Amino acid sequence: METVTISKKEYNELFDRKLRYEYLRQIIEEDIFAPPPTKKIEEIINAFKQTKHYKKEFLKSLEKGLRRSSYFKK
Repeated sequence: METVTISKKEYNELFDRKLRYEYLRQIIEEDIFAPPPTKKIEEIINAFKQTKHYKKEFLKSLEKGLRRSSYFKK
């Protein structure tokens, strides 16, 4: 094997790209088109609220979108 010398900046860029590629590969291997485990809108909204990562405006918008979705219609 031959030795190749690259700068630390180039190494970090290549390493970052590798990590992103691996992340995407793992996501693609999963069943990304699987339906949600529940059709209960309240359960979904509560799960998002419990993470405390989302603003109230986003949660309201999400709920509105879920209620409009034909998948969640009863």
